[in-house]
Formats: sequence, structure tokens, C-alpha cells
Amino acid sequence: MSTPADGRGAAPATLDLRSGDIVEVRSAREILATLDDRAALDTLPFMPEMLRFSGQRFRVSRRADKTCDTIHQTGGRRMKATVHLDDLRCDGEAHGGCQAGCLLFWKEAWLRRIPSDATAAAPAPPSAVTTGDAREPSARARLDAAARGVEEDGERFFCQATELLGASAPLPWWDPRQYLRDLFTGNVSAGQFVRGASYAGWGILRRHADRLYSAAYVVYTRLRRRPAGRPDDGPAARAAPPAAAPAGATPAPLDLRPGERVKVRPRAEIQATLDRNSRNRGLYYDREMWRYSGGTYRVLRRVERIIDERTGRMVKFRTACVVLDGVVCSGERSPRRLFCPRGIFSFWRESWLHRID
Repeated sequence: MSTPADGRGAAPATLDLRSGDIVEVRSAREILATLDDRAALDTLPFMPEMLRFSGQRFRVSRRADKTCDTIHQTGGRRMKATVHLDDLRCDGEAHGGCQAGCLLFWKEAWLRRIPSDATAAAPAPPSAVTTGDAREPSARARLDAAARGVEEDGERFFCQATELLGASAPLPWWDPRQYLRDLFTGNVSAGQFVRGASYAGWGILRRHADRLYSAAYVVYTRLRRRPAGRPDDGPAARAAPPAAAPAGATPAPLDLRPGERVKVRPRAEIQATLDRNSRNRGLYYDREMWRYSGGTYRVLRRVERIIDERTGRMVKFRTACVVLDGVVCSGERSPRRLFCPRGIFSFWRESWLHRID
């Protein structure tokens, strides 16, 4: 565990919280006592955007015993004594106005357990949020200094997303203990478990079948000479992705605004707008997004800039996209990060949506 920067005693590190437990976010002074000189505990930063929740009570939505690697795409990552609270997300206020809306991670050392019959409390008074130790700069100033820096090649931001690899460890997807813990802690319901396990099992069987077909085709081609001029219809051709050219004219921009209702186009229509890497002008259409086709949702906000988690630099989209209220990655269709609780917003091109008047 990281050593507190000011030498004061740290709060208890583990509470063994479960989904549905009520907790209270500790005061700024108590949280500061758990942080190192980079304003982090176990390499996980406590960000300025989290200060406003000090002294307030929330329900644990899910444990964050695991998360996913969105930097190198290696799969699942293991975390300890960390949870997500309700739908508390970063508003990017201290990070250049980043609009990714990441779900916040909370170390159990930053929380205190409240009896289960308690209710949510009123917002904490300003003094509980802003008061720091009189011997050092205020909590906000200290956290702001750790959240951003200026280097020779420009401004760089530091947040929970950019530092997540250091705050976690590799978690093999084949370790069954993680899925049993998902059930035990209430992270997933029995129905979610069955759906996710079925999808993952089908994917594994399909991959093995493709490998078997590929091996059989190699043997076949070596035993039987392919007639000259006959097109190759082997595994590579069979698995070739659709052409990059869209099937028809690209819909006109919708200029969507927060609060508008939209309907997600059918999967086939969306795939017709994608290149061979399942991208539309660089924006990836993920398998976790397939399930939302045909659904009706409200636009939460337009997204024009986010922090690149690999570099910590702010990047701006050439063409704005939108996020939809409640439309997040569930981790049910991603075998290598099955049941990841991170709840990342899906980014949508306007051409993938219909406006509903």
C-alpha cells in the first residue's frame, strides 16, 4: 500500500463491500492521509472531480475486483479493495473538459460502511469538501497539481484511466474464481451470468471450429492440386470482412443535442458504413454495441474531445459523436474481459442513429 504523504494514520484498507452496501465518502482530510506524493493510493489517483462527493452517502453498484485494459487491449486486469458507487462519473472539470464520462473507482480506504437500514444523506457542507491540513496546500490545489503537467511537447493529464495499468495486475480470462466472485458479490445476476457464459462458450467453440477448418483446408490443398484460374475459397476468403464502401448514401448529419430521442439502426445498416477494421472514420463499432440495435434511447451529450489513455494528451474528434443515456459496455460479449464492471460509454456516429420526433 502507498505510504500517506503526510504521515498520518490511513483509514482501514478493506471493507469487503458488496453490491448494494451503503457507504459514506470520507472527508477530504481523511482521504488525503491515504495518498502518496502523486495523490494516489496503490497507484490509483484520487482525482479533483471526486472531492465534491466527500461526506455524502451512496450505494455500491459493483465491486471493481477486475477491470479491462483499454490501453494495450490485453484483456482483464485484477484490482484490490476497490468499488464503483452508483453511477458516479468523472465530469472532466479538472482534466481539460474531457467528455469520456468514465466511471469512478473508489478505494475502500476512502469510504466508511454505513448500516444497511440507513438512507442517502444530504450533500456534505462545503467545509467537508474543501478543508485540508493547515500545514499544506488545500486538498483541491494538491489534487489539481497531480492531475496535469506541462512537458516539452505539451500538456499531459493524469487520471484513473491513464494510470489504470499501474493500479492493476494481469487477470487471465480462464481463471474461474473471478466469475464465481462476480456472482457472490452481486456484480452480475444469474441471468447475466448465463447470457455471458453462453456467448463466451459459443465464441470459443467457433474459434476452435475455424482452426480445425483451416488445418483441414491446408491438408486438402496439399493433397489435391487446385485447378488453374479457380478463385481461392479457403478460410481467408470465407472470413474476409465486408467491403469498406457503404451500401448507399451516408445519412445527413443529425446535429443531435442532449435530451433528443434516437433509435439505433439495425446492425446490418451500421456494418455497411464500416471499413475492414469495423471502424467508421476511426471510430470502432464494438461487439458490445450490437445488442442496442433497434432500441430507443436519449442523447446524453455530444463528445468532441477526450483524453488519450495511452499518452495522457487531449485529442479532439474531427467529427463529433454522441453518447446515449444508459448505453454502456456490459462486458457480456467480450470473453477476454467477461463481466468487466467498468461501464464504459459507447460512442455513436450520428449515421448509426435515427432521430425520433
